[in-house]
Amino acid sequence: MTRSHKSPGRVTFVGVGPGDPDLLTRRATKAITTADHVVYDLRMPDALLTAISAEVGAATEFSAAEGTPGDVAQALISSARAGLHAVRLVAGDPLAHRLVTAEVQAVARTAVPFEVVPGIGYADGIAAYAGVVLPGVRVTAEVDDVQTIDCAAVTAAIRHGSTALAVDAGDLAALRDGLLTAGADPATPVTVTGDGTGETQHTTSSTIDSVVAAALGFAGRIVLCLGSAVADRGQLGWWENRPLYGWKVLVPRTKEQPGAMSQRLRFYGAIPCEVPTIAVEPPRTPAQMERAIKGLVDGRYAWTIFTSVNAVRAVWEKFAEHGLDARHFGGVKIACIGEATAAAVRDFGIVSELLPKGDQSSEGLLAEFSPHDPVLDPVGRVLLPRADIATETLAAGLTDMGWEVDDVTAYRTVRAAPPPAEIRDAIKSGGFDAVLFTSSSTVRNLVGIAGKPHARTVVAVIGPKTAETAGEFGLRVDVRPPSAAVPDLVESLAGYAVELRAKLAAMPAKQRRGSKVQGPTALRFR
Repeated sequence: MTRSHKSPGRVTFVGVGPGDPDLLTRRATKAITTADHVVYDLRMPDALLTAISAEVGAATEFSAAEGTPGDVAQALISSARAGLHAVRLVAGDPLAHRLVTAEVQAVARTAVPFEVVPGIGYADGIAAYAGVVLPGVRVTAEVDDVQTIDCAAVTAAIRHGSTALAVDAGDLAALRDGLLTAGADPATPVTVTGDGTGETQHTTSSTIDSVVAAALGFAGRIVLCLGSAVADRGQLGWWENRPLYGWKVLVPRTKEQPGAMSQRLRFYGAIPCEVPTIAVEPPRTPAQMERAIKGLVDGRYAWTIFTSVNAVRAVWEKFAEHGLDARHFGGVKIACIGEATAAAVRDFGIVSELLPKGDQSSEGLLAEFSPHDPVLDPVGRVLLPRADIATETLAAGLTDMGWEVDDVTAYRTVRAAPPPAEIRDAIKSGGFDAVLFTSSSTVRNLVGIAGKPHARTVVAVIGPKTAETAGEFGLRVDVRPPSAAVPDLVESLAGYAVELRAKLAAMPAKQRRGSKVQGPTALRFR
């Protein structure tokens, strides 16, 4: 009889960097995704912990690292001896923390296998995000207890270049006193950064002598950069200098829509808030779509015109139901109204024959669409799968050009449930710096479920029809891209923010205070 053996457990100490989830190394991610038990620092940013939780399975146990290093180590050892993979998450780099090093030593004294996955140092990483170069001789430290700082070593490092320290905001006065006692120049330039690498990272400049007053309002873990390199922060402070940094941007969207727009907004420093305003549902009666799919296969259509990503998905879902694929589009030409729709078609292996080069709208497509010629076009019918609320502009224009049009309801758009009360209040009171509309229906439905955005909210729309609908609701349109595509819409909003900042910077201080220029940048200057 063979005896069963438990799989051997192990402990992995994982450095997760200074806070931005994108700074996790590949090895750290691999360790996290194979964890059975995760022990995390209470000081880890919520956004980072949320991102890590999304990477693991539902069965993974999470617990906070509490008690002495011996207590934490014992919890890790117990999990490993039970055959589990225990992962200890540490902000920054594991061995840069005195207390975590004690945990590693406690595990090392047992027979439990362990490994240490380095991470970007907390102080070094945040210094880079704040735009401070740390050249030459330096001391970077993750300080668990301010009394353990070698202020003489820090002072020496300042004289040779610059240094960075991660401390608790409540220990700042004690640190200042220690540095001054060690002979540090009171006029040494200092930056203080809170929420490092986060959406609300904020850096202020000061000197050692006045650093406590400069850091009023900071809480929790902060990073100090001290020395001559601080002077270059104005040019190198890329994180806080992104065009939309700190802007709270409302993103009305369909429930099924992926967060591509939010990703682009984050790249420019914005804080997106997604609010579902539309739910996409199948048509009430499927007979129209069934006939349309049969007509595609039978060669009934010369063209299929897609006006939205949802229309593309609706057709391909029907294809999948019937066991069809892209080959059954053979002989049918494809036209798309915009870049995003054309990209959705390409995802299914087909390149569209027509995409408006100029105005990506119904009018733009009609301007480039050829009239029906009975000789050149023996098949004179066009399939137009669209939403139930689509306008008649495109179908009427094609008919006037001699085409027969099957205007088919491919999907229905219905209004989503209202967002939480705090979001509705923020929309109406100006709590959002900007709102991005990608269709007329997002305008109508947002106003219907949450109310009109405040007059000081920057309104960005994707195209002329959306702009027209926004005007009907009394909204001032500030931004409209040259082409109707999500990347261009975000780029245009970022460009608007840069222009706004330059315009305000050129104004005299008194004029700024009386300026009627809209947007969050104006409020920051006042």
